[in-house]
Amino acid sequence: MRDPKGQDIFRKLAMASDVVVENLRPGSMSKLGLGHKDMRALKPELVWAIISGFGRMDGFRGPYSDRPAFDIVADGMSGIMNVVGFADKPPSWTIYGMADIYSGLTTAFGITQALFMRERTGQGQLVDSAMYDNMLSLNEQMVALYSVAGQTPERGVAKNLFPRGAFQTKDGYIALNIPDNIMWKRFCEVVGREDLVDDERANTGTARSTHADFLTPIIEGWLSSLSRDDAVEILNASGVPCGHINTAEDVFADPHVKARGMLMDIDDAEVGTHQFARTTPFLETNAEPRREAATALGQHTREILEGLLDYSPGNVDDLVAEGVLQTDD
Repeated sequence: MRDPKGQDIFRKLAMASDVVVENLRPGSMSKLGLGHKDMRALKPELVWAIISGFGRMDGFRGPYSDRPAFDIVADGMSGIMNVVGFADKPPSWTIYGMADIYSGLTTAFGITQALFMRERTGQGQLVDSAMYDNMLSLNEQMVALYSVAGQTPERGVAKNLFPRGAFQTKDGYIALNIPDNIMWKRFCEVVGREDLVDDERANTGTARSTHADFLTPIIEGWLSSLSRDDAVEILNASGVPCGHINTAEDVFADPHVKARGMLMDIDDAEVGTHQFARTTPFLETNAEPRREAATALGQHTREILEGLLDYSPGNVDDLVAEGVLQTDD
């Protein structure tokens, strides 16, 4: 991108596109004269999406807008790390790149909105997706609790909700959540402890949370005689939603995952045939997804430049030789 010839290619591609997605260090494209203001001045109908740590839109810039960021930074600053884990342990990271993944989803949603509006107005616009914003919007329980009650959530504690979490059976753990007294009554009937329905230590969510140390041995005492499969079957049949806490091996063997076709076989030139979790949601008119490996660096360079921008094969060869472009051949 620092080469003028590369910049020229980028401009041509932007002018031939409906959408440009920018996910680089804040300000780097503008320094090259290739930022959203530069490009949209040439093509007002262009939709330009920026994914950044802290937001780039004029009128909504804050003191952190020029900072770089990684996923874990957004996790921590949004307060999510402070509520993940256990009270006697340090704050915990969510591990799987939640801020990265969710920011991609919000960006796609924003692009869809922008294209929908362009159909009606003819105008493009900037889509500004900030990881900090996105994670804060996910942490809605913290925001609501602090705003309404002035309380800060504690790690590993739901002050008005119990049972909720991982509970051990004789051969593994299940995930169990009982959000109200109706389900608590069903649960008590299943475990043969109807006396707990009206017990002052268990007759509200807050009471159950306060007396979790009293209730946990009762719950796990009942579960200790059951396998995960049996516990999940009995509870779900009684109207108490729960599920296995699965390992990777469990997920790959799950008959429901197989029935839904969630794990697809992909042929990849680098690693061979492997399975990949398909993109969701399913669409009725396009339920069968594309089964293609991730694009290799430079894989479609020739196809795009020759097919979209009318470059000749010789033009592309020259640009590759000069180090402006890369192909996979």
